[in-house]
Amino acid sequence: MVPAHNRSLPMQHRHDFPDASRKPTNVSLATALVNEAKALGLNISRACEAGLAAQIAAERERLWKAENATAIADWNAWTDEAPLPLAQHRQF
Repeated sequence: MVPAHNRSLPMQHRHDFPDASRKPTNVSLATALVNEAKALGLNISRACEAGLAAQIAAERERLWKAENATAIADWNAWTDEAPLPLAQHRQF
């Protein structure tokens, strides 16, 4: 297991997956969705890829938060107890 401070933040963008290499994959999609996508001129492969990338990002974020829940809770507790060093200069 890699310590949280050595791990990168959760993936946020589709560009985290380079397009240089592609793998043909069979997927089953609702017929109505495929028909609508075609009618709108959408690239179904790219749309599926974008959706999958979003799901991967969401799952990575969920896992990161779960793995770091104790540290996050500790930090939040510390900031609740300790005043911010420059709080007197805050404009809000």
